[in-house]
Amino acid sequence: MSERDIGKEILEAIREVKAYKAGKTNLITRKLSAPSDPKTIRRNLNLSQAAFAGLMGVSVRTVQDWEQNRREPSGPAKSLLRIAEQHPEVFLEIG
Repeated sequence: MSERDIGKEILEAIREVKAYKAGKTNLITRKLSAPSDPKTIRRNLNLSQAAFAGLMGVSVRTVQDWEQNRREPSGPAKSLLRIAEQHPEVFLEIG
């Protein structure tokens, strides 16, 4: 495994930001689609609310609130839901 030069990486990042602010370059961006609703994802994984909550790192009550549209998953939770939906094998592997 090669050694990283963190100082060099930071300097490159600063140069990129300066170039962008000066209008000399464009940043590559991506739009992420919203994941399916948590209930659909959980059912596709064939998990109980308790098991799903454990894998997501939230309480069962939070999963219930998501499924009944009383709360919306936060940014990190949405990312985990995308992983669970798009790569269920990886998500289930951590369980």
